[in-house]
Amino acid sequence: MNETMEQAVVRHLRDFLDVSLLGHREQLSTLSEPGRDPFERTVATTYLGLVAPDVQANGGARWLPVRESGPMAFDHAHAVEEAVVRLCGKVSYTNIAHALAPAEFTLAQLRDIYCACLGYDVDVTNLSRVLRRRGQIVKTGHLAESGQRGGRPPATWTFTRHDYEVTDPFAVLRPASRDKQSRTSRGLGCEVL
Repeated sequence: MNETMEQAVVRHLRDFLDVSLLGHREQLSTLSEPGRDPFERTVATTYLGLVAPDVQANGGARWLPVRESGPMAFDHAHAVEEAVVRLCGKVSYTNIAHALAPAEFTLAQLRDIYCACLGYDVDVTNLSRVLRRRGQIVKTGHLAESGQRGGRPPATWTFTRHDYEVTDPFAVLRPASRDKQSRTSRGLGCEVL
């Protein structure tokens, strides 16, 4: 009764993870349909919270792939879908992916983050070009370990800012058109509208 919404969400999250590791948090919506909870009248406020993939959940919590999660109580599936849509949009025109990436990453790791957010394959070369042009990422000067197939160790990169920033307000990342798909090395590219 004596908490703000922000205080309540931090208290709730504290049971499941180290809140200081939360790279981004924003309020999404308020759910207030009278019949959303069949037991009593409830109003809920939803949030989108992002952490890097190596952050450990605790207190019996576990990470689940969003697009493969099972049935949920009440209208929770709708809330999760709303968060996925918001993330998919924001990954196109902001630097929000910084909240999902480790401090240093390879371009292949960053591509995997974007693919997971967008739900389709993204060409690493095009992604790198777009993010470098926006000034979002820079090389660290370090090299990562070679992959399982060996080869030259890949360079590591970092985000230039680790706070939320709108970098290209009119951009929309989308799958490459069919003409461009045949010209990309991975079959699908990435275009910015």
